[in-house]
Amino acid sequence: MAVTIKDVYRNSYAYRAGCEKGDTLLSINGNDIVDVLDYRFYQLNSDLELKIRDRRGEVHNVRIRKPEYEELGLAFDTYLMDKERSCRNQCVFCFIDQLPKGLRESLYFKDDDSRLSFLFGNYVTLTNLTEHEISRIIKMHISPINVSVHTTNPELRVKMMKNRFAGESLKLLKRLSEHHIAINTQIVCCPGWNDGEELKRSLRDLYALDVNLIAVVPVGLTKYREGLAPLTPFTVEKARETVDVLEAFGEMCLKTKGKRIAYAADELYIKAGYDIPDASFYGDFEAIENGIGLIAQLREDLMDELDYREADDSIQRTVSLACGTSVAPYLRTLMDAVEKKFTGVKIHIYPIVNNFFGEMINVSGLIVGNDLIAQLKNKPLGDVLLISSAMLRFENDLFLDNVHIDDVKRKLNIEVLPINNDGVMLLQAILGKEEEDV
Repeated sequence: MAVTIKDVYRNSYAYRAGCEKGDTLLSINGNDIVDVLDYRFYQLNSDLELKIRDRRGEVHNVRIRKPEYEELGLAFDTYLMDKERSCRNQCVFCFIDQLPKGLRESLYFKDDDSRLSFLFGNYVTLTNLTEHEISRIIKMHISPINVSVHTTNPELRVKMMKNRFAGESLKLLKRLSEHHIAINTQIVCCPGWNDGEELKRSLRDLYALDVNLIAVVPVGLTKYREGLAPLTPFTVEKARETVDVLEAFGEMCLKTKGKRIAYAADELYIKAGYDIPDASFYGDFEAIENGIGLIAQLREDLMDELDYREADDSIQRTVSLACGTSVAPYLRTLMDAVEKKFTGVKIHIYPIVNNFFGEMINVSGLIVGNDLIAQLKNKPLGDVLLISSAMLRFENDLFLDNVHIDDVKRKLNIEVLPINNDGVMLLQAILGKEEEDV
């Protein structure tokens, strides 16, 4: 295997050693370079010997000495230096299978790539890992690795993921644990499938494997489920049962391991009608990308910043926040505190009903542009409309329905400002203060 060098950064170690654009990197210190993990791992040493095939087809060795851990200075066609690996499962709860037709093509790609787990924190199922990849993870001590487990019952996992290898691949968890690879796990909880006693079994098994994290999130059900496995949403009772199980298990882990390990998503607390725990409950917020602790973190950051600031009646401003229906009451409480301290500030909270995916989808991150336009048109919006940046793709331009943020601005005739889940940034945007004033 080999990878083509797309570019060599000027004045880098590779540049000074004579590497050129269009050369092919074959190996580093005798180790074949197949993809980004090989390259990132083997380039770390201070004394390197690169085997290069130049554009004329001639193979030669390049010696490079550099400080340990510093970059060589090579660039490749893609961040993986290879194609993304797609998922081979057909999970009964897969959100991508519930998407309507006509969205941008990238939204329909199901990744299941251990390299993306290492680079970006994506979750993998372990069902398509080769022996070479498992050995490499252990050799390189790639840690943590994020695994979508869903259940530790092999037969049930096969049934839920519709992959005959899904149960057998669970054995890889033990192997990774034995080599001290930190494992973060995720369970998409489906009532009647992997909740109740099955969830308790999974928690016990994962505890025995000494995993680092268990994130439990509720299944998301859109209105586009025709022909898919029958699934039911969480009821209040089921949500309470699930949160109670996780909190009791977390308390046990806190006593025996010094950390809770297992957490329920904010959505489950909201559905259960329970108060969201304080920020201290979530430790280092390791599961925040799973929607766990988002509200607690936002609340703590915003209230701390609000306490820090001096009241200022001279600020006269009207702001609107568009959000999912589930989080709207929590945001209203926080905004009441802002209005109380800054009496010239008026904040509208607009819960957006998700007509695009269906009303059972009630989180902010899945609100689309057309729903924003339809439900906010002719509403008093004030000086600026604030939305969660999670509604947009990474470039902060397109909603899931391919509507551009500029179209929303134009049709609503207002500035639209995407905000991360950051209480300081949110308060700053509400007050209209520049960053240097914070």
